[in-house]
Amino acid sequence: MSQVRISHLTFAYEGSFENVFTDLSFSFDTDWRLGLVGRNGRGKTTLLRLLSGQLPHGGAISASVRFDCFPFPVLRPERDTLEVLESLAPEVESWRIYKELAALEVDEGVLFRPFSTLSGGEQTKVLLALLFLREGSFLLIDEPTNHLDLAGRAAVSRYLRRQKGFLLVSHDRAFLDGCVDHILSLNRQTIDVQQGNFSSWWENKRRQDAWEQAEHQRLQRDIRRLDEAARRTAAWSDKVEASKYGPSDSGGAVDRGFVGHRAAKMMKRAKAVEARRREAAEEKAALLQNVESADPLKLHPLVHPKRRLAEAADLAPCYGGRPVCAPVSFTLEQGECLALTGRNGAGKSTLLKLLAGQAIPHTGRLTLAPSLVVSVVPQDASGLAGSLTGYARENGVDLTRFLTLLRKLGFTRAQFEKDMASYSAGQKKKVLLARSLCQSAHLYLWDEPLNYIDLFSRMQLEDLLREYRPTLVLVEHDRDFLDAVAGRQLALSPA
Repeated sequence: MSQVRISHLTFAYEGSFENVFTDLSFSFDTDWRLGLVGRNGRGKTTLLRLLSGQLPHGGAISASVRFDCFPFPVLRPERDTLEVLESLAPEVESWRIYKELAALEVDEGVLFRPFSTLSGGEQTKVLLALLFLREGSFLLIDEPTNHLDLAGRAAVSRYLRRQKGFLLVSHDRAFLDGCVDHILSLNRQTIDVQQGNFSSWWENKRRQDAWEQAEHQRLQRDIRRLDEAARRTAAWSDKVEASKYGPSDSGGAVDRGFVGHRAAKMMKRAKAVEARRREAAEEKAALLQNVESADPLKLHPLVHPKRRLAEAADLAPCYGGRPVCAPVSFTLEQGECLALTGRNGAGKSTLLKLLAGQAIPHTGRLTLAPSLVVSVVPQDASGLAGSLTGYARENGVDLTRFLTLLRKLGFTRAQFEKDMASYSAGQKKKVLLARSLCQSAHLYLWDEPLNYIDLFSRMQLEDLLREYRPTLVLVEHDRDFLDAVAGRQLALSPA
């Protein structure tokens, strides 16, 4: 076991007026299973790139281990998967590859298929197995769950729990709970390293935030009380000082020594009150620096004259003339939240496109309510570019409301001025979600809306959906999120 030490790390992207990190110092052990959490745009992926030596920086990063990164590009992906693995790790014996894939619940048949034909989930598992087969490295794993279905996430979480020596970026609470033993959190002002899983870190953060809120309110009351005491003391001191130069109450000469002594006592008391006020103000300023703002989101769904918005009978989307999933039958009533589940490739996204009214070949029958207004959040946000103002105008949404939602989702005002192409993957997905939340619709269709979305925003969306109860069909693999919002789940299986 050794340590990775980061000392006085400072970094800003070229052309940016803001530092991503300023004078950052912390350390961690190389045998930890470390989860990295923080709001979108806080610098999680940037930190991984800094650790791996991909970016120039100020300060120092010292480590006695090699850093390997996930994901990484695969050259000549048209080769069979086994050939790809052998070329990347020629020192690893074949039986060890089979053993690792079995631990990840991957059929060994993938080894004899071109790597490019593997699903995103299969590619994730194969590359993770390869990295852990290499010895002497510390793994930097960035968002491995985004191409994994529910079963795949559970398998990878169990696999990672048996490993050691990695720093993992993920926003899936159940996934983190299953595989990490420490949490590294990028807060608003500081960085925090704690032993335990996500749930223990979250409980500690909630308690700390609640204590700071209560302490902040107590200090506010103290400062108001001290301000009033200071005003009274100052008034008394002025009155006593003025009495030195007037007649006494008995009409005789004023004992100026006695009056001066009283005034000095008053002044001493006033200085003590002012010192206590400064102390309270300093204590108050040190609080709430890391309390995350998570204001409630709003949504204004439309009410359709018909209660039933969709009905499917033996429905199966087709690709290349063949059904992509077994036929399904279901109804969708207003106010329902229906989650489409199933393994990757089972046709979940294609079924969403059918519900959106796209002309996709299918068998069976799908009936949609007339004049149905639909709002869609697609799975892929990578192509976003240009200004937020232009994007709002192109999509016909109110700019003020759109920007307000983004602020509530953790955007800073400085980010409003940037080209969307420079946004992180999570920030791009938030743009799609904010646009959908600005649209009044009868039916909302969200395809993996939580990909790259931070934990705090996930909880905001949970609260929103529970409060407004829009008619929603979604594809999502975050178990905690589904448990919180989905009234029904429809499992799709390959044809």
